[in-house]
Parts: sequence; C-alpha cells; structure tokens
Amino acid sequence: MISLSGNVTVQRVPALTKTLADALGDDGPVTLDLSAVTAIDSAGVAMLSLFVRRLRAEGRSLTLVGTPEPIEQTLRLFPDVKDEPPPGGQADGVLLERIGTGAQQAVLLGIQVLQLFADAAWFLVADLFKRKGLRWGVVFYEMSAMGAKAVGVVGLIAFLVGATMALQSATQLRQFGANIFVVDLIGISMTRELGPLMAAIVVAGRSGSSVAAEIGTMVISEEIDALKTMGLHPTRFLVVPKLLAISLTQPLLTVLADVAGIFGGFLVAVTYLEVGPATFLERLQTALFAKDLLTGLIKSVMFAQLIVVVGAIAGFRTRGGADAVGRSTTTAVVAGIFAVIVADAVASLVFYFGE
Repeated sequence: MISLSGNVTVQRVPALTKTLADALGDDGPVTLDLSAVTAIDSAGVAMLSLFVRRLRAEGRSLTLVGTPEPIEQTLRLFPDVKDEPPPGGQADGVLLERIGTGAQQAVLLGIQVLQLFADAAWFLVADLFKRKGLRWGVVFYEMSAMGAKAVGVVGLIAFLVGATMALQSATQLRQFGANIFVVDLIGISMTRELGPLMAAIVVAGRSGSSVAAEIGTMVISEEIDALKTMGLHPTRFLVVPKLLAISLTQPLLTVLADVAGIFGGFLVAVTYLEVGPATFLERLQTALFAKDLLTGLIKSVMFAQLIVVVGAIAGFRTRGGADAVGRSTTTAVVAGIFAVIVADAVASLVFYFGE
C-alpha cells in the first residue's frame, strides 16, 4: 500500500512523483491511501492521472482508499483517475453492457421525441384558440427563412433532376417508339415521390441545421434555462412557431419542385424526344390524378414536421461548448435526412397498399 499525506499540490508534485515511482514494487494491483491528504489541486490530480496511466500500461490496477470527501469531489471531475477499466476477461460483459446502454439511450431518445411531438401539438392547438397565443410575427419570419429563401435551390435542383430523368429514359423509350410515356414517368414520379423528397432533403440541410444550431447555442449559453426561469416553455416558445411555419411552407415548396421538375422533363421531351408541347400537356392531364398531388403534399407535411423535431431534439441534447453545437448541427442534418427517407419509404408502402 502507498500512502500520501498533506497537500498534494504543485509545490510537492516533483517530490511525490518520485515517491510514487520508488514505492512501486512487484507486479500486481496497487492500493493508494489518501486518508491523510488535506488538499489537492489540478497539478496533483494530473500527477495521479499519469500514475494511473502508467499502471494501466503495465496491466495493473489502482485502488484508492480512505479518500476524504473534498478530495473525492475533486477526483470525480477527472474520470481518468476514478474510473477503472474493466478486466480483460470480461469482454462479453462489456459488450452486453454497451448493448444495454445503447438500447436504453434509444428508448430515452424515443420518449423524448414523442414528448416533443406531444408538447408541440398541444401548444399549437391551444394557442390557435387563444387571442394572443401564437406569435405570428415569429411565424412569418420563420416562413421566410425556411420557405422563401429555399425557393431558388429547390427549384433549380428539381428542374435539373426532372430534365436528367427524362434524358436518361429517352434512349430506352425511343427504342420502342414510346416517347410519349416520358410524360407519365416525369409527372407521376415528380408529384408522388421526387418532388416532396428533394424539397425535404434541401430543407433538412438548410433549416434542420439552423434549428439545431440555434437551440444548441441557447442551451450552451443557458438561455433555455433562462426561459424556464421566466416561466416560458422552450417547446412553446421556440419549436411551435418553427413547426407551424415549415408545415405551411413545405407543401408550397413541394408544388414548386413538382412544377420545376415537370418543366425540365417538358424541355427534354420537346427538344430531344420530339414530343409536341400540346401533346405533352394533354398526356400530362391524362396521366396525373388529384391523388398523385395529394400524396406528395401529405408527405411534405410529414417530412416538414420530422425535420423540425429532429433539429430541435439535436439542439436540446447539446452538451459542451462550441464544438458540441457543430456536432449537433451535423447530427440534425444526417438524422433529418435519414428520418425523411425512412418516412418516405413507409408512406410509399402505405399509399401503395392502400390503393
């Protein structure tokens, strides 16, 4: 057993380091008695941390005994000293522990998502029936940020995708003299699938990251705690206006994506597939039904709410400093796009088997 006493501070670190090195005897576990230690600073903790790492590199363990409560509180701030690595023979236990921890975190995350959805729905419905419930100025601002400023990029991407899809299908259609069916391909695929999906992916990259960065910064700067202190619910104050704004603008962006994509296919069909403009429009009216457009609009609202909720969850779970805000932003974009694609697959199956 090795015993330390007095102040383990920067003035005594050189002497104590030599003491610890000289006290190491044979191989085996080491017990360090800190009952006589009266004070410790960061230099002393750093010395103990290096001592622990040296022992672990040699495959030995360290046990602290008799640690006074003030010293214990200081050491808790340095997991390197307090946490012993599991023995090598317990690999299976570590794996099971990681699986259990991951499952627990997934369940807690699911509960948090459902709670945020429930709170947002409750506050949204409650505020709609209050005279001064919703802050419409904030809602209009968010509509401009999430909707109007995304018009250009959504329209351009949808136009290029529509034109590219028509161009890629042109070779196959011309072999069978089925040029006219490019209208069905472009019209149905854009309105039911590609239009809402592309608009949602673009908005997830723009607005999902913005929501996560804004809320994450407020968490780091303790503004969320300030809102709670003032009696303001963060979900009601921050999430509900964004949720309402994106639910109103996302269907409009989806319609824009549909029109731009069909127009891109129209140009390719007229210039390369020798389909007349009047023939294209007539075939489009025959191929498209109201349910095709409604399917895409329903998907767009569902995608919009997922984007805001995922971004808000990533923001509320931010812990640390400025780098944590960056990680939350990245998580919001990746998880938002993933959630949109999964929801699109599920919705497509529901609409397919529901027909």
